[in-house]
Parts: sequence; C-alpha cells; structure tokens
Amino acid sequence: MPHIPLIVGLGLALCQGAFAQNPPAASPNAPLRLTLEDAMERARANSPQILSANIAALLAREDTVQARAARLPGVSSFNQFIYTQPNGTPSGSFVSNDGTHVYNNQAIVHGDIFDLVKRADYHKMQVAEAVARAKAEIAARGLVATVTESYYAMVSAMRKYANAQQSQLEAEHFLDITRKQERGGEVAHSDAVKAEIQFVGRQRDTEESQLGLDKARIGLAVLLFPDFRQDFTVVDDLDTPRPLPVFREIQALAGEKSPDIRAAQATVEQQRWEIKSSRAALLPTLSADYFFGINANEFALHNPEGYRNLGSVVQAQLNIPIWTWGAARSRVKQSELRLQQAKNDLSLTYRQLLANLNSFYLEAVAANSQIASLRHSLDLSAESLKLTLLRYEAGEVSVLEVVDAQTTLVQARNAYDDGMVRYRVAVANLQTLTGAF
Repeated sequence: MPHIPLIVGLGLALCQGAFAQNPPAASPNAPLRLTLEDAMERARANSPQILSANIAALLAREDTVQARAARLPGVSSFNQFIYTQPNGTPSGSFVSNDGTHVYNNQAIVHGDIFDLVKRADYHKMQVAEAVARAKAEIAARGLVATVTESYYAMVSAMRKYANAQQSQLEAEHFLDITRKQERGGEVAHSDAVKAEIQFVGRQRDTEESQLGLDKARIGLAVLLFPDFRQDFTVVDDLDTPRPLPVFREIQALAGEKSPDIRAAQATVEQQRWEIKSSRAALLPTLSADYFFGINANEFALHNPEGYRNLGSVVQAQLNIPIWTWGAARSRVKQSELRLQQAKNDLSLTYRQLLANLNSFYLEAVAANSQIASLRHSLDLSAESLKLTLLRYEAGEVSVLEVVDAQTTLVQARNAYDDGMVRYRVAVANLQTLTGAF
C-alpha cells in the first residue's frame, strides 16, 4: 500500500521546486507578497518611533542654526511715531519729548564683540545635534530587530500551519489504516478509537495554527502599514544560508559603528561645552550698536532750518556681572555634576555594549550550531514514523508506538522551524549593535 505521507511530501517538494524555477504571475487580486527588505522599507516609512527620532534630529539642527545666528551681527528696522498733546511750548505736555511730533526711523546693527556664553552655546547645540542623529540611528536599528522578529514570527506561523496540515493528513491516513484492519479483524476497536483521538487532536492543532498565523499577520501589519490591512503574505527565506562572521569582525564593527557609543560620547562633549557656557556667564560681555536714520520732529531729510535730519550713532555696552547671590556658580556646579553623570553613562554604555555583543553572538552561534542537529532529528523522526507504520501494518507494534512516532515528528518539525527563526532573530539582535554585515 503506498504511503500517503511520502507521496504528499514528494508532491510538496516538487511543487516548491517548480515554484522556485517558474514563479506564477501575480494576479490582480493576489495578496501583497513582501520580502524582509520590503518589510523594513515600509516599517521605516511608517514607524512612529523613527518619525519622532528624525523630527528630534531636525529640531536639533534648527537649534544649531539659531545658536550660530545668535553669534552673528543682526540688522533690524526701528520705526516709531510719538504724538504729544500741544500746550503752547515746543515740547508739548511731556517735557521728556523734544516736540509734539517725533519720528524715529532707524536701521540698527547689533553685534556681540566678546560673548563666550553664545560661543559655548553654539558648540553645545552642534554636539546636541550629533546626539539626536545618533539616537535616530539607535531607533532605526531597534526597528530592524523588531521587524525581523515579527517577520519571522509570521514565517514560523506559516510553517507551523503547514506542519499541522501535514500532521493531520498523516493522522487521517493512520485512522484509515486502523479502521480497515479493524474491519478485517486484525486489530481491536481500541486501536481505531486511539487513532481517531489522535486525528481529532491534529484537527485542533490545525485550527490553533491558523489562529497563530492570523495573529502573527496582525502583529506585523501594525508595524508595516499606516492603515490596518491583512491582505499580504511574506516570503519564507529561512532555508537561504545566512553566514555568521567571526567574533573579531563583529567586535570591530560594533566598536566603529555603535550609535549608542556615539550618543554617549557626544553627550559627554555636550556637557563639557555646558560647563564652558556656565563659566562664561561669570565674565564680562561687550557688544556694540550702530543706528542710522531719522530722529526728528519732521519726517523729512532736512528740518525747516536746513539742517540734516538723517544721521548715525554708535554705542558700545560693557556688561560686568558683579553679584548673583551664587546663582551663576551654582549653574557651574550643576554642569560639572552633569558631566560626571555623562561620563558614568559612557562607561556603562561601553560595558553594556560588550556584554550584549558577547551575549548576542553566543546566542547566534548556539542557534546556528543546532540547526544541523534539529534537521537530523527531523529526518530521523520522519524515518521512524515510516518504519513504525510498516511494523504496525505487519502487526509487530502497538497503536501507542505509532501515535508516539507521530507526536515526535510533529515536535521535530516545529523545533526545526523554531531553531531557524531563533538564528535569524539572533542575527538581527547582533545587527542592532553592528549595523548590517
């Protein structure tokens, strides 16, 4: 009697080979088919975390522009008309004015000649921009791990659903064997009952696998699409080889490209400029203003006596801080404490990077090394079920051994798929530290 599991397995293999060589043309109503790269692209475009991090980097950039502009001379236009109630005198009711009509129309140029606070603040904003960009990259790399995990969770769910369907076919085939042998008086009715129990259990497993697939699709859809949709599927690339670089290369990449280290280093530099800014507030500042325009009782180039109303004025200001009740020195102390905290955070970031690097790499190595063993166990389980079925038909083993062989094969299939997913997720976690490799 031909064995249905072997025929089904051969048919699936042939179908997969034919599909790989001649993929069918996508129909207009076919669901969207995404690769991992497609999923990453969509997630980057729609992730609120990425959008927020990028906006924060753009805001930091504008802070830098504003801090640079504050150091440069500024030009403004001052236009004013003052009306004073006449009282018979030239100045009117208010003696502080020099006439009943006063026109002020001036162009003003203001520049800081010596202001170390603004210089330090400008450099601090530059470093703050670098911190924001590093944090944007941290968010992007974290998204890679999240999307990869969700993507392969759906791939795993698809495989488990296919495994459940295959196991259901095998259980149905065994149920058919037991019923035929019961009718022929070769086995007891209890064998058929046990086979039916096994078949019903496999049906429930198929339903649960379908539910797991639907939930995995929903979880991935939240990351990929701005509107909720489920009309998509993903490409199963678990069987595509994905080599793991040696640890020395991984360590070098992490040291060179870690955005966490860059962010921590930039934060230390930012606090150093903060200290300079706080200390500069204790020093004098020197600025100058140049005024050119009209300050007269008539809005005209010349007054009634023929003298020019148009003229210029230059003034300089020296601001010397004398007494602030200790507030300025308190700000210096605060800045020094923040620098100490930033250095502590940098040291912790280094240690955490090394710890995560070793942990993630060991996880990837372990997962990769177990794939061959899991595949071997799967092949042995399939062979064991085939031989056990033959021995059962020959009356050499009990129904319990067949059921046990079927259960072992189900577990081996799922364990192999879980091992493949575990390795891909471990690689994605490594790439949050190193970037792509």
